[in-house]
Amino acid sequence: MDYFASNEEMFAKLMVTGESAGYDIVFPSSDYVTIMKKLGMLEEMDHELLPNLQYISPLAREKSTSDPNMEYSVPYYLGAAGIAVNKNKLQDYERDWSLFAREDLKGRMCMLDDLREVIGAALQVQGYSCNSTDPDELEAAYNYIENEWKPNLAKFDAEGFAKSFASGEYIVAHGYAESFYEEIPESEWDSIDFFIPEECSLYIDSMVIPKGARHKELAHEFINFMIEPHNYALFLDYFGFPSTTNTEAAQYMESEPYYTEDMIIHGEVKDDLGEALDLYNNVWERIRYGN
Repeated sequence: MDYFASNEEMFAKLMVTGESAGYDIVFPSSDYVTIMKKLGMLEEMDHELLPNLQYISPLAREKSTSDPNMEYSVPYYLGAAGIAVNKNKLQDYERDWSLFAREDLKGRMCMLDDLREVIGAALQVQGYSCNSTDPDELEAAYNYIENEWKPNLAKFDAEGFAKSFASGEYIVAHGYAESFYEEIPESEWDSIDFFIPEECSLYIDSMVIPKGARHKELAHEFINFMIEPHNYALFLDYFGFPSTTNTEAAQYMESEPYYTEDMIIHGEVKDDLGEALDLYNNVWERIRYGN
């Protein structure tokens, strides 16, 4: 079992090693499911070996635009990044992206060092799709980030955001719920307000079987095991997630999730941008490394 810091890192290894990588199951996000499908890197799912697909939720099926019929992938989790606020240090605020435009919080906030998350949020705030490939809309997103958010940020941070929030360095931080709560003692959880703005880009992490997997039947058995409601509830409890992808698991959960499914219903899943990803990379380079 190997862990990767990003989809890009995982994908690069698979491209280099091919079928010799030795993996029977891989967990890419939905945009990389699309890429891997196009490149013929995935085995087809045998639904006869996956009776627990009956528990995959209508919400997950609706949002799984990369593989709606689960021909090559099975949703593992549907979620979104959000915003954490230290309520001990800030009481008066709007629960939306406008927080990052507040000059009185300058230097005490961070956003993820993630081009799809940040550019996507800026696009959505202005009424555009987080998957827009329109150069004018992307330029508008650049101007919005550059003028409204970036001047008030301490940094873009994808690794230490939760630790720095827990230490009090950041009053407001953009990131993932499980990361924040993992860094803060449970006795202090009341001091955290974690929410997901209405304009949010969603991720779907999926389970796929790479082409040439040596144990395809066992891989199917593992996937079927994971999405069985009692088992899936253990996964949700461990990470503090709501049951967004499973219709029956919530009744077996023993803890309250860090956020609710209602927060992400209106979100838009990040799709594969194809060649248009270069447009995003160019915008992000200007934001990250421009003056």
